[in-house]
Amino acid sequence: MDKVRAGMLVLPRRHKRALQVAADIVLVWVALWSAFVVRLGIAGAVDPIVTHVWLFISAPIVAIPIFIRFGLYRAVMRYFGNDALITIVKAVSLSALLLAAVVYWHSNHTAVVPRSIVFNYWWLSLVMIGGLRLIMRQYFLGDWFAASQHVPFTSRENGLTKVAIYGAGAAGNQLVAALRIGRVMRPVAFIDDDASIVDRTISGLQVFRPSHIQRLIDLTGAQEILLAIPSSSRSRRREILGFLEGFPLHVRTVPGFMDLASGRVKVDDIQEVDIADLLGRDPVPAQETLLSHCIRGKSVLVTGAGGSIGSELCRQILSLKPKILLLFEHGEFNLYSIMSELEQRVQLESLPIRVLPMLGTIRSQKQLLDIMKTWSVDTVYHAAAYKHVPMVEHNISEGVMNNVIGTLNTAQAAIQAGVSNFVLVSTDKAVRPTNIMGSTKRLAELTLQALSRETAPVLFGSDNNVAQVNNTRFTMVRFGNVLGSSGSVIPLFHSQIKSGGPITVTHPKITRYFMTIPEAAQLVIQAGSMGLGGDVFVLDMGEPVKIAELAEKMIHLSGLSVCSERNPNGDISIEFTGLRPGEKLYEELLIGDNVVATSHPMIMSANEDYIGWDLLKGKLNELLAAIAADDYGKVRQLLRETVAGYTPDGEIVDWLHQQRRMDP
Repeated sequence: MDKVRAGMLVLPRRHKRALQVAADIVLVWVALWSAFVVRLGIAGAVDPIVTHVWLFISAPIVAIPIFIRFGLYRAVMRYFGNDALITIVKAVSLSALLLAAVVYWHSNHTAVVPRSIVFNYWWLSLVMIGGLRLIMRQYFLGDWFAASQHVPFTSRENGLTKVAIYGAGAAGNQLVAALRIGRVMRPVAFIDDDASIVDRTISGLQVFRPSHIQRLIDLTGAQEILLAIPSSSRSRRREILGFLEGFPLHVRTVPGFMDLASGRVKVDDIQEVDIADLLGRDPVPAQETLLSHCIRGKSVLVTGAGGSIGSELCRQILSLKPKILLLFEHGEFNLYSIMSELEQRVQLESLPIRVLPMLGTIRSQKQLLDIMKTWSVDTVYHAAAYKHVPMVEHNISEGVMNNVIGTLNTAQAAIQAGVSNFVLVSTDKAVRPTNIMGSTKRLAELTLQALSRETAPVLFGSDNNVAQVNNTRFTMVRFGNVLGSSGSVIPLFHSQIKSGGPITVTHPKITRYFMTIPEAAQLVIQAGSMGLGGDVFVLDMGEPVKIAELAEKMIHLSGLSVCSERNPNGDISIEFTGLRPGEKLYEELLIGDNVVATSHPMIMSANEDYIGWDLLKGKLNELLAAIAADDYGKVRQLLRETVAGYTPDGEIVDWLHQQRRMDP
């Protein structure tokens, strides 16, 4: 049977249509003959074929053209659905009416045809023509028992992974159809919160209430649960995931509603549970005036455009319709990737926006100034930075030059070019830092704070000591970790679980704030439209998350158990490796306690101390001199003097400097 099915599937389309037409002609004749049988009985069913031969000739002549016109032969059997059934009803009904007209016209010239024959022909044709297509659909799907899996003696094992679908709505039913067509998983049940459909059968699957999941597992042998609730809020999904965590089932999900609606993914694109669902944070609707204030119709520059935050900023900025979007990035591949994505969007959506990729480094103030002047940049989003704590901890010179001097160069170029708005993407690690990365980001904040208070500063590195008029409004936005960034632990945990463990966590008590990249980027744009200059904005990151607990949840939702002293036979163990150089147990968002609410519920304004521009310039000169002399003890001293709360947890070690000292 499998060979016959495969052979029929590869037939040319015209041959398939010919088979359908031939089958329908036979079915029309059988339906017409059966109509006489129903009316006259089996004994009188032979005579009509002879007496009314004209009727048996007319029936397919009337019906087949109508079937063709209604597109019955364009439908693909494997994807035959409710719309096709409605089309069959319309086509058969119209053909029956026309046949009735033929009978009425012809009855004056020959033997009378009973009036009930047409009615019988109509419903019999519906049953036969529609029924054949439903049967062929199941045949081509290869799943004869999908609609009768609970009927005794009809179940069968086919080696496919058994899955239960959480959500018996439209997405759940589409997912069931896709799984049956793809034949990579076998749907065995629905789970739904709606009490009105519990214990009912939908798409051939029994619907269970969430409290009966264990009974579902016992009855069906389900191995996985697929979440088909794309329109549910994150808080609701968090509740569901928390409940499902107690069962030995691998939990996965179908994409969100907006991804489905945009066409980026299909309903059967099954993926691992989004960690954002575990956090349960529902994003606050954006304020359109704040979003578009610094972007719409303007020339916008994004530094670090190929990074996690930078690339998402570019995506959202493009939706806000700037005049020009400049992508500044030192990594060629990252720049190519985001540029290709944005170009495709511009073409598909016919956007009147120029998107220009710029390879370069923020260490070159001249290049930055040339770009800002050439394209009359109105707004700069400065996302370029080294952010990986252990990496920067042992590459101190690069961290300082990129995070501090790079920010200084970009800010001074913005002042010289007359840029109106400058937004720095900062980090919670700038608060009472214990590492080089955090201290350099705080020093970058101090630089912008100092410049914002100068109406005509003498720029750092200026040889002529000529003051430069400052019309640039500087703002800083500080937030914690973003899910899915290049330095996030989530992809690492996924790969470790996939490879059988162990999951490595630095410390049992380590906590972090988390936010999704799209939400963070949207809030950065809105915060950048606030303030008068020199403002440090802090995003509401919600409650901190224990990394060890997050790892346990990911193990449980993968259908596995944690190997521990209590459960030595568990699947995946969690190993604690110790804090890395410069790493803190707890991150903070505020240096002091002075925080003021803003017009946006997720954005707060922090009142932080600052250093005067002249004093800061002196410190920056000393810092550059210490780096040039490889005097990292002096670097440490200067950072402690300049950055309030900086308390390094160990000796500063720059790998290059250390190697130089070791070489003879």
